[in-house]
Amino acid sequence: MTDLTGGAPSTGGAPQDILDRVLTVMNTIGSVWIFILMVMIDTDAFSRTLFTFPIHGVNEMVEMSIVGIVFMQLGDATRRGRLTRSDGFYGLVQSRAPKAGHVMGVFFDLLAALFFVIVLYGAIPDLYDAWRFDYFVGEEGLFTVAEWPIKFIIVLGCTVTMLHFIKLTVRHLLPLIRGVR
Repeated sequence: MTDLTGGAPSTGGAPQDILDRVLTVMNTIGSVWIFILMVMIDTDAFSRTLFTFPIHGVNEMVEMSIVGIVFMQLGDATRRGRLTRSDGFYGLVQSRAPKAGHVMGVFFDLLAALFFVIVLYGAIPDLYDAWRFDYFVGEEGLFTVAEWPIKFIIVLGCTVTMLHFIKLTVRHLLPLIRGVR
């Protein structure tokens, strides 16, 4: 069975290397963000318990951060084959009939890329509106934070994940073009 998503660095030239680096940097930022979020939550919990004084904005930051972290790490999870999926049948087909496995891979990866195009179709106008009309989350006077940075992270995460699925599609297409049995 040929593993096309397995975590090993690709040797596909500069564009693929750049995409891999971007995915790694975004994953790292997402991991650091999780650590900072844990510190914020713990600090708020101690402040509530010991001083009966909550830190304003922690709930809003947690809500927005969960979305941001998911989209920061989505592309790298896809690249490393860590998305939740059932590929037992797919793996069997790949090992016994590589050509059929590559055809299935092209189909699945193109559908995934199309899914992210659809998400981007809705996310880009949301980003524009949040930036243009200065949407914010929170309570005026206590704590507010702009929505557009999270909307931008959604667009960025969808874009790099879509590009990765296009890369996987090409990696399945090449053996078909070369005539794998």
